[in-house]
Amino acid sequence: MRLILYSKPGCHLCEGLEEKLAQIHSFSFDLEVRDITTRTDWLQAYQYEVPVLCYDNNGKEAQIPRPSPRASVAQLEQLLQKYLKTRDSH
Repeated sequence: MRLILYSKPGCHLCEGLEEKLAQIHSFSFDLEVRDITTRTDWLQAYQYEVPVLCYDNNGKEAQIPRPSPRASVAQLEQLLQKYLKTRDSH
């Protein structure tokens, strides 16, 4: 499983989500962090939306609903498992 986090430098919400994702060990995933300031298309798409978390769905990116910044690591883990399991069964 590959997760993609669209982020930008100095974004505390982005850094917080990345730190929480690093603490999830119940299932395996590769995390790719993309700095939206490095590409115009990413900046235009996400400049007011970061952090944006997506997953690779058979070569296409699918967005995961944004977790609350107050969500604990356990809550984030539950959201990811529930959301990704739901998507995998389709």
